[in-house]
Amino acid sequence: MVGIFRNYNPFGIIFLFFYGLILRFASFIDPHIPIAQETDGFLYHGLLRTMSGIGKITPVIYPILAYMLIFIQAMTLNSLVNNHKLLPKASFLPAMAYLLITSLFPEWWQFSSTLLVNSLLVWVWARMSGLYNNNRAKLVLFNIGMVLGFCSFFYFPSIALVVLMIFALIIMRPFNLAEWLVGLLGITTPYYFLFAYLYLTSQWDPARFIPSLSLSYPAFLQNIWAWGGMILLIVPFLISGFYIQGNILKMLIQVRKSWSLLLLYLLTALLVPFINSSSTFEYWILCAPPFAAFHAYTFFHSNKRNFPLILHWIMVIFIIALNIAVLRQ
Repeated sequence: MVGIFRNYNPFGIIFLFFYGLILRFASFIDPHIPIAQETDGFLYHGLLRTMSGIGKITPVIYPILAYMLIFIQAMTLNSLVNNHKLLPKASFLPAMAYLLITSLFPEWWQFSSTLLVNSLLVWVWARMSGLYNNNRAKLVLFNIGMVLGFCSFFYFPSIALVVLMIFALIIMRPFNLAEWLVGLLGITTPYYFLFAYLYLTSQWDPARFIPSLSLSYPAFLQNIWAWGGMILLIVPFLISGFYIQGNILKMLIQVRKSWSLLLLYLLTALLVPFINSSSTFEYWILCAPPFAAFHAYTFFHSNKRNFPLILHWIMVIFIIALNIAVLRQ
């Protein structure tokens, strides 16, 4: 299976689609109806209210939408990793890794606000990686800021990802105050239009749309499946660090900077759920795209031919067993 996705054959897209379906079959058999949390943004609350009618009649619509978003994100991430030359050869390994990673936890099968945000963050990371030697950096930074501000309308703590834009400016660009101010202007623009709309429609109540921020330890169900998923998430990531370090001198400067930014993306995404935390694990899916890129590097660069195959099937067997365990609950 790894050999199929290691090649950049167009038929790989078809294999990937059904491959991802198999990895989360339990979500379609026993669909989960999402419930908005206080930490979710007003757009996500409104979206769930709009979908509540059809959701009650046909609850399978939620896992279908979730999988379509996951698959589109996988293909987008795959294209961006290939375009930025993060792997020496174009392949479908990043998409495969993303489908695997998002199947490791049942909460990541669900339709959620952070799943919607991920669709935008993959685009944001690609634009940040392209800032190096970009002659239109101000326009790109304004668009990045706009998207990050808009993300908070779905999941408010995602506003903390502004830190990622700061990292991108430090890594990818020489200091330019005007660029920093343009990025800040982009972040505030969605809120400007939101407040203008509220004021003009006599609905002025910013507290409804901008909740207070707090830091706390997010609690979630810790069992053998959760720990198993974490191990399968972390081990390939650590192995990829070893391979990247060994090949760092062979990489172009822009590729090195992209990997550095990807690592900072991962660290930032891991910290975001600590803001206005809840007891659900679904918000940690923000870290899935950078993890998938690192996993893809492990699958591609392993010196031992059988290791990627063994690692892949360990993850698949674990995920299938998890599906069965979920259906038996």
